Amino acid sequence: MDTIYTLILVPMVYLAFFVFFAGIIWRITALIRKPKLPTTLKIYPEKKPAILWALTDTFFLPGVRRNNPVLWFFLMVFHLCLLLLFIGHLELVWDLPMFQMIPHEIFLGNGFLGIILSVSLLFFLFRRFISPTKDLSVPEDYFVLILLFLTVIFGSEMDWARRWYAYEEMGPAEYRAYLQTLLAFKPDIGDVNISGHSFMLVLHVFFGNLFLMVFPFSNLMHSIFAIPLNKLRRG
Repeated sequence: MDTIYTLILVPMVYLAFFVFFAGIIWRITALIRKPKLPTTLKIYPEKKPAILWALTDTFFLPGVRRNNPVLWFFLMVFHLCLLLLFIGHLELVWDLPMFQMIPHEIFLGNGFLGIILSVSLLFFLFRRFISPTKDLSVPEDYFVLILLFLTVIFGSEMDWARRWYAYEEMGPAEYRAYLQTLLAFKPDIGDVNISGHSFMLVLHVFFGNLFLMVFPFSNLMHSIFAIPLNKLRRG
């Protein structure tokens, strides 16, 4: 069991990030090398500055809000929670006083961010079982959502166990020590292999690794291309 834990928490993490960044570079390079389209992608009346309108389209999704307010609500909540959890993971690695303008523990939300994010992902998943979304969905769409849901739920379980049930065999200090050794390329999983948190941590990292490796080859690449494409649509 210790060997499996080590494989997931060390070499698989390095492999996942390598595939993630290499895949993104490969997708962007392939796009740049494609012949230039003979026609324009501009579909909106010209409004200047176009880049500001493109940023509005990307982050506030006005088209989705007009056509599907419920989906828009869950998308906005999902992306906000994802941003806050990303900041929380950064704080696990480094002390970042800029994020402590409002004093808080790691993570923000006292465990409720994970619940909100999980509910949002379930909404995205189950709407794909209903037409017309069902008719436009492919197996990859379900797989990616399930993978992300499992990553979130096991990560949240660690936070819930610590905050709500005083299950404190591991906490931010132990997570930080582990992550910092990975960044220093001197990996040390410490007491992870004997901790009560180990099962949830290993599953969280395992599904997170799979998600990172799938990301560059999935439709989620829209998050990388969103601003450039919206800029093209704005002219």
